[in-house]
Amino acid sequence: MRAPLVLAGCLLAPALAAAQPAPAVCPVVGLRLEEEIAKAPQLREPANEQTVRDLRTLRDAGIVLDAFGYPAECARVAAILRELLDNPRKAIGQGGDTDEDKAEAIEEARSPKAGTKK
Repeated sequence: MRAPLVLAGCLLAPALAAAQPAPAVCPVVGLRLEEEIAKAPQLREPANEQTVRDLRTLRDAGIVLDAFGYPAECARVAAILRELLDNPRKAIGQGGDTDEDKAEAIEEARSPKAGTKK
């Protein structure tokens, strides 16, 4: 009597597992950023290295947001990245700010504050 129930359970378990929705993956992963950069001649120019770094930073931010449980924000970052990749001139024109004060503020913000001893 138990054997048919165990057999039925074994047969149904894979079907039930397949019915469970897989965890959503941040759309940023599917953008294939490196391939998109390689296809865009403007983004491969040495003058646009900062723009490419900024695009990679946005990709990484989307992945981190997703890891922290913010899938909507990750999707928004992915949409912004897609827009910038679809129009490299816009990415280049808006990015790569050369304001020295802004650059210093960003560099200062990146350095760790807590737990460092001098």
